[in-house]
Amino acid sequence: MNSLLENVSHRSRDISPFLVMDVLEKALEMSKAGSDVIHLEVGEPDFDTPANVVEAGIRALRQGKTHYTASIGIPELRCAISDYHKVMYNVEVNPANVIITSGSSPAIFLALASILNPGDEVILSDPHYACYPNFVNFLGAVPVFVPVYPEDKFELDPNSVKRSITNRTKAIMINSPSNPTGTILEPETMKELAGMGLPIISDEIYHGLVYEGKEHCILEFTDDAFVLNGFSKLFAMTGWRLGYVISRPQFVRPIQKMSQNFFISAADFIQYAGVEALRNSSDQTNQMKQLFNERRLEMLRRLREMGFEITHDPVGAFYILCDARKFCSNSYDFAFEILREARVGVAPGIDFGKNCEGFIRFSYTNSMKNISEALDRLESFLTKRRET
Repeated sequence: MNSLLENVSHRSRDISPFLVMDVLEKALEMSKAGSDVIHLEVGEPDFDTPANVVEAGIRALRQGKTHYTASIGIPELRCAISDYHKVMYNVEVNPANVIITSGSSPAIFLALASILNPGDEVILSDPHYACYPNFVNFLGAVPVFVPVYPEDKFELDPNSVKRSITNRTKAIMINSPSNPTGTILEPETMKELAGMGLPIISDEIYHGLVYEGKEHCILEFTDDAFVLNGFSKLFAMTGWRLGYVISRPQFVRPIQKMSQNFFISAADFIQYAGVEALRNSSDQTNQMKQLFNERRLEMLRRLREMGFEITHDPVGAFYILCDARKFCSNSYDFAFEILREARVGVAPGIDFGKNCEGFIRFSYTNSMKNISEALDRLESFLTKRRET
């Protein structure tokens, strides 16, 4: 057995698991065995893709849009993304600097791969999206973590970032609104980060899902940036796998070559659905956003009543990150205990960084009925747990 394991590459053997998927896969196993599990662990909208977007995809299929496209995407979608950024943020984006990808995960990989050499460093917040460090490590680079704290709304402190910069630092990576915290970076913070003389890699996948305040695109503050985004969250298109990178001009050709070799191109007909999503789906997305907000407020109220600590309300994305240290010291074990005993899937905080141990992330991407039932189960579980 040991000799067989020696044949597995170091980078595939050593990559950390995505722990929320461990929870999900166990939950699915329980469901298959007949258990009624309610999912609050995964960040996938429970809404159907808007009907007009589906029809656009079907129409493109019927028109024969089933072939390879240019590796950087169809001109129509790249122009639609440019127009969208002008309307939403009043920033000029040259369509030539837009590269279409098969989801935002390839966008993250391509942007990082275009600037990192082995030993280079990327500054990340802690907590952070679980997969960021794995991308960096996989490329032979080094993630450098800057702790953020609930009393500061989990917002990056520019002074702490400055102290973390070395001669090997190649980029600062931000995510606003954030997974797992729901935090939005203040424009003053973004401006300070943008003024540090390093490229900013800005994951903007949760833009549009903001309930208080306003999100800002990094391009409002600097051109020395990569914008990562996609259609999964705002447009409920997770299964369509469509995303993009907005790059500096000198990185377009390197990213294009990697896309040619590793991904060929995003699906032809899906890109046409993306055009429709950007241009004609605001009514549907506003309705989804209103429902998400109703769930957010109800979940915040119930979780606080149960004793979970939430210092500041999350105002974006669709997550609530709770301090559960009065209940546990090991968030992974606690998440599986909740799953086993309450039949509710939640995400362990340790998935999102060492500074997030003892926290639990709840996703409100489920119906209000299911959320209410899940929280009733959780409350009953906690009550029984205190009594034993």
